[in-house]
Amino acid sequence: MVKLLKVHGSENKFFILDQTLLETPLNDNELKNVAINFCANILGGADGLLVIDTSERCLGKMRVINADGSEAKMCGNGLRTVSRYLSEKYQLDEFKVETMASDLDVAKATDFYQGVPAFSVEISPISFNQTDLPFSYHNEDEMIDQKIPEFLPDQSFTAIAVPNPHLISFVPEVSQLELGDLGQKLNAPNEFFPEGVNVSFSQILDTNKLFVQTYERGVGFTNACGTGMSATSLAFALLHSDKFNPAEEISVYNPGGMVKTKVTLNQTKEKSQLRLIGNATFTHEIEISEFALHNNQLTDLNVSETGEEKDYQAFVKSIAQ
Repeated sequence: MVKLLKVHGSENKFFILDQTLLETPLNDNELKNVAINFCANILGGADGLLVIDTSERCLGKMRVINADGSEAKMCGNGLRTVSRYLSEKYQLDEFKVETMASDLDVAKATDFYQGVPAFSVEISPISFNQTDLPFSYHNEDEMIDQKIPEFLPDQSFTAIAVPNPHLISFVPEVSQLELGDLGQKLNAPNEFFPEGVNVSFSQILDTNKLFVQTYERGVGFTNACGTGMSATSLAFALLHSDKFNPAEEISVYNPGGMVKTKVTLNQTKEKSQLRLIGNATFTHEIEISEFALHNNQLTDLNVSETGEEKDYQAFVKSIAQ
């Protein structure tokens, strides 16, 4: 039997599959099909499948298969849960995890609340260059605090890859209707972001205090997007210095709860440092035969709850604004 986990970071929900425990790892097509099936049909669904493989350089390698079967370069919320899994598996509190774009430092952090374990993860590399996102707009090399009337007439936008591509706008109040419309537009065939883009709207609540909601490429609306909150925190630090205290962490609220980010600016903005700190919650354990997993037959599952969600919801209640 194979054991999977259902997990979340700020209610950004995933399944974790440790391929190193399988007799025969799933091939890419099997992973895509299993991810789509799990994310659509099992335990209320999820935003993606996190796949753990062996790494020659790090403690483990993380792959991110989105709910639609596409593969993302990185996932900040997911990386926290994978970090916890590897930490408990190997009894280590600090190590590196290989991702598609880079090897990232991760570390166990102070629990966010009783029964709510937390991890701190590096978010990198950072790029503002249009070729790394990529985007196309009037031959611009960067898009920083720029009015784009083709998107929305009264908002400014900043594009950052971390390494997932993000388009960020600071607004007086987040409009889900406008965010959803723009997210759908820029993730359908379009002239501006040919590979699609994650779109985040952010409300500045106070000094080092943000609310962020994201329309995620390959998923749609999510309760939280880790790289989106990290990219938004960097844009906030760069563009709103009057509300940014570099000595303190930023509290980033989202529909699924709250995370902390730490932004260390550099004179060369791409060399700035970003860390994402937040919960790594395991909600369910799932047992399935390896044969059924390879054949995408998810009808005979043995599912048990961990009880951790109750503690997480108590944490959310404690931070209610």
